[in-house]
Amino acid sequence: MSYKKRTEAIRNRLNEIKLPHLKLKKLEMNDVIHLDELGLDFTRKISNSRPAPKSGHYEQSHYSTVKEIFRYGTDTFRDRVFILDKDKPRDKEFREYTYGDFREDVEALGTALTVKYMQKGSPIAIIGENQYDWYVSYMTALTGAGIAVPLDKELPDNEIEITLNRSKAEAVILSSKLRDRILKLGEKGRLPYVKTFVVMKSGEPLEGNVVGFDAVISEGKELLAMGERSFIDTETDPDEFRALFFTSGTTSDAKGVMATSRQLANNINAVSAYVRINEKDRFFSVLPLHHTYESSIGYLLAVAYGSSIAVNQGLRYISQDLKDTRPSILIAVPLLIEHLYDSIQKNIRKSKKEKMVDSMMHTTRVLKTMGVDIRKRVFKEIYDGIGGNMEYIVSAAAPLDPKIGQWLTDLGIIFLQGYGLTETCPISAVTPEYDTRVGSAGKTIVNGEIRVSNPDENGDGELVISTDTLMIGYFEDEAATNDVIEVDENGRRWFYSGDIGHVDKDGYVYITGRIKNVIVTQNGKNIYPEELEQLIMENEDFSDCMVYGKEVPGEKELIVTARVIPNYDRLKEKYGEMDIPQIYKLLLHDIREINKKTTNYKAIKGLEIKDGDYIRTSTKKIKRYREIKEGKILPVEDLRETE
Repeated sequence: MSYKKRTEAIRNRLNEIKLPHLKLKKLEMNDVIHLDELGLDFTRKISNSRPAPKSGHYEQSHYSTVKEIFRYGTDTFRDRVFILDKDKPRDKEFREYTYGDFREDVEALGTALTVKYMQKGSPIAIIGENQYDWYVSYMTALTGAGIAVPLDKELPDNEIEITLNRSKAEAVILSSKLRDRILKLGEKGRLPYVKTFVVMKSGEPLEGNVVGFDAVISEGKELLAMGERSFIDTETDPDEFRALFFTSGTTSDAKGVMATSRQLANNINAVSAYVRINEKDRFFSVLPLHHTYESSIGYLLAVAYGSSIAVNQGLRYISQDLKDTRPSILIAVPLLIEHLYDSIQKNIRKSKKEKMVDSMMHTTRVLKTMGVDIRKRVFKEIYDGIGGNMEYIVSAAAPLDPKIGQWLTDLGIIFLQGYGLTETCPISAVTPEYDTRVGSAGKTIVNGEIRVSNPDENGDGELVISTDTLMIGYFEDEAATNDVIEVDENGRRWFYSGDIGHVDKDGYVYITGRIKNVIVTQNGKNIYPEELEQLIMENEDFSDCMVYGKEVPGEKELIVTARVIPNYDRLKEKYGEMDIPQIYKLLLHDIREINKKTTNYKAIKGLEIKDGDYIRTSTKKIKRYREIKEGKILPVEDLRETE
């Protein structure tokens, strides 16, 4: 296949997973100021210059339920804008919903649902794109209507059917885009527990068991006007089962994680010890809301501090949405942050400003040590490309290349990472803004502990977690719960995460791999693919990669193999037109150079060029077990190292 056709194919695949082609204005860098213009008036405190609190962390909040957070946020900030959303992505203006609007809609939805459409306390499934109605639905469930069951909108029909039936959801609140697909499952009698389907962004009256979201809100307001207060007056038990999250299944079948209101609220308490946000901050919602990180740190945290949330209308609109809403906080998966970084770097190269940017980064680093911080002014054009008001970028769900985190820090952005799993609901560690350490996954949360089980000679072992955010257990699966949770002699519960890493003396966590990804050699050596993947991605000839142990007939040893996506644009820029065999030969040379940076037993001995993109979860993590079994590669001979 020709380079042109192959590049076109890759771009089509990128469109399939909806990664945006970010449109950034060409840099002129005309606003760079002279040193004699500097003064302390330009000083702005940022992460590394923020003094650590004397107690070691900020004073924490002490919420015990989500309802407390809801009441505080909507009472205190009633007239402030909470959600910015659009009815349709192409609408010119964002529609603003205040905290007061939000409270009225939650109370109306909860009242109508529990009086007319379902038994109070039953599971409520929520599935659809990020939108205002999703926020209302989730809060309604958590504050007394039932058990919230957020589902991934990217699930195929059979998995939607399985999860709805496993959860025994009585009500399903779904987006209009999924209406026909999910209602067909109901019509065929495959969803026996569902009593009501509520369609978001719809005012359709009840017909059969289908009703519009706006119609339910209207009914709720009528009931409230008549004095119905059963939902409003509901007091939620902090330790009652309140939310059911299904894991993404990157290494095995999805499990149902049970969480209480206290465990969800403790995420907010944990973050408050390390990061200070306020009502002037604006979150940019781009992660799917069914993801525990987004629904807690990207949503409940905002309510607790009166911040606003701008809803991204789809990744194809991300550049314009950033400019229109000017957020200060972006929480995203590494794939998106890397893409943002690559787009900025490409624009810098295109503008021929690499040397100037590097020079000014060096200068501003030196000035910062002297108490003068002018980075936001010097790099104004770069900031303008991402909305002009960005303060925090938070990487969630997987590790990010440290060089990107350091570059963002040098730019003047507070770069944070959070660590946890669905089973820890999700926060176990987060970066303190006053002591960021690029490369770590964050610091163990206050009142939590992370220890290393069976550390190797480098101090790496399985991370075992005990926090006040830890799940109740797996839904209707006591055996699986007992496999991962151990109770010590003091009654403390410890979760075996499956993640490999170490914790330093200050409580900062460093992740090196996952147990199920580990390649074990015949002589008992452990090879962590993530370590090799990081080395590969330091080479710009590669766009993405996955390292795994390949079973080869006749070989006792697993073959350490890199399945890669070439950076076709970069290769063409450097070497001109090349066909796939030529690209393969070039990348094989790169792999040999990479092998020189590691020990012999870790050397990559197999190379595959991926056909299209990897099989991924909705948060863009590679589903390794499926990719190994089902992923397609280009028909290029698998040459092995013989040196």
